[in-house]
Amino acid sequence: MSHALLVDWPACRARGLCRELLPEIVTLDEWGYPIVADLVSDDLLPAARAAVRGCPRLALRLDQR
Repeated sequence: MSHALLVDWPACRARGLCRELLPEIVTLDEWGYPIVADLVSDDLLPAARAAVRGCPRLALRLDQR
């Protein structure tokens, strides 16, 4: 089963911690908001879970697809 990393845009404040925790699939736009490039592969799932837990605004979540 694959997972998608989703952003709660109203909650996000563009701090960029998700990019630091998961640079393999998260980039930042010109204002610092995350752009998620792909589904989360199984090998990146632990890092994605850490990014979800580490978001100071609780603006990330993992969704099973």
